[in-house]
Amino acid sequence: MASDTRNRILSVAARLFEANGFEGTAVAAILREADVNSGSLYHFFPSKEALLVAVLEKYVEVLEPALLGAAERAADDPIEKVFALLELYRGRLLVSGFSRGCPVGELSLEIAGRFPEARHLVDAYFESWTGRVESWLVAAGDRLPSGTDRHALATHALSVLQGAVMQARVASSIDPFDDSVSQLRLLLDLSAAEPGLNRAFRPKTGRTDVGATTRRKQAVPSGATAPAVAATGTAIPSAGEVPGEDDDAWWRAW
Repeated sequence: MASDTRNRILSVAARLFEANGFEGTAVAAILREADVNSGSLYHFFPSKEALLVAVLEKYVEVLEPALLGAAERAADDPIEKVFALLELYRGRLLVSGFSRGCPVGELSLEIAGRFPEARHLVDAYFESWTGRVESWLVAAGDRLPSGTDRHALATHALSVLQGAVMQARVASSIDPFDDSVSQLRLLLDLSAAEPGLNRAFRPKTGRTDVGATTRRKQAVPSGATAPAVAATGTAIPSAGEVPGEDDDAWWRAW
């Protein structure tokens, strides 16, 4: 029962931190939505900052099963694994009506330099992310030029993601995200050692042609409640979805 209460507080805090920011989230709002009293919250988390650290620890914990592992399983081609990972964020933007993108990236802007322990966890999250992407780029072998700095390219992919998410949320449109990802594809296409392998860097049949002159705007119906599924097959929670006391699905789908 104690574990259920702690998990419920964590999931509610994570959702509110992402929606309103750390400073913009009142402890009273967490208590109300988690349906707990202050004594219960402070039993598990001695301060709001400690709750923030716990939320970030959870994001680091679920990064592998919810994102990296899902992308790993979604494609056989190592380059396509990178784009399967980006596709998960794309799906999250769409299903939330552009209210949710990368929760760790958004929190990092607010807490940078203020909470050393929290900053350490943000760094760990990003290092795990870029480390896995780098491993996929290494697995691509001589499809990339021999002098390619795979680590720097993985870091660039993270920068593309964060910028693409930010622009999509500001514009309430998937177009900036698709445009950014298409340029990453073009970069890899131009870097390919053999032109005959260029097709590996292009969107699969059925996916949005992000390079087309005319692009369809994609929107999420305001009344939609069913969870969306990204191209990888991973369920993505709706914007207001909160797990039950014994349900860890929200964290598995971040």
